[in-house]
Amino acid sequence: MQLKYEQKDIANIAQKIVQESKSKTIAFYGPMGAGKTTLIKAIIKALGSRDEVSSPTFGLVNEYHSKNGQVLAYHFDFYRLDDEMEALDMGIEEYIYSDQWIFIEWPEKIPSLLPENITKLKIEILDATTREISWD
Repeated sequence: MQLKYEQKDIANIAQKIVQESKSKTIAFYGPMGAGKTTLIKAIIKALGSRDEVSSPTFGLVNEYHSKNGQVLAYHFDFYRLDDEMEALDMGIEEYIYSDQWIFIEWPEKIPSLLPENITKLKIEILDATTREISWD
């Protein structure tokens, strides 16, 4: 699937990703400033969470809950990760193989830890307001 979108369309794009993703684990590829966190924020909202979504850059992982308080999703940002061992030390495998939605920014930092059945979503910056995403 490949789509172009602007910020005003992001809620619809997020809903489409939720409906069409082959996996509940989604790896987000794209340059700094492409809108990975913004898109994840919209997806978490589309899943029904009321939690405030922010990038977990310093804590590496944020947990989001459904309206009834159950864990709904985990959001990882591995930008500052030095090596895969750091991800293993934080228990990444337990998160990835849970039944919750998993959103991973900078998955290229942990290539050998990613499960085979994963949705790889790529974001490209077309201009200041337009992005193109593709996923398998």
